[in-house]
Amino acid sequence: MADGRVQQLIDTVAWVRIEDGRILCARPRGKDVFYIPGGKREGAETDLQTLLREIEEELTVALLPETVAYVGTYEAVHGLGGDPLVRMSCYTADYCGSLAASNEIEEVAWFSYADRALVPPVDQLLFDDLVAAGQLR
Repeated sequence: MADGRVQQLIDTVAWVRIEDGRILCARPRGKDVFYIPGGKREGAETDLQTLLREIEEELTVALLPETVAYVGTYEAVHGLGGDPLVRMSCYTADYCGSLAASNEIEEVAWFSYADRALVPPVDQLLFDDLVAAGQLR
């Protein structure tokens, strides 16, 4: 940064699940913002390990590792003042089980592009790409 501070980086992995032109989003307990499900890696976890662990913890389903496919990586500042920078590596995958909010997740919802303002800036970049590709209505 110009003033000599080092910008904090939050490195996350996210599961992009689209059904009927809507994307799955989750709202953590005590927050009013929805996010693409996923989270931060622990230690030396790979993207795949992080994705599998986070989704099982948050949504009670098991992603099928053989179906995981890379979508893209997005970066955006999380809030005002340019700090921190969030990097979100996105993947699609099939799953088994029943989707349900768990652990720190209070609510899950299916969003269309009209709900874009309800998610953080980095998620909005994904929404833009998905609508441009005709996957999100």
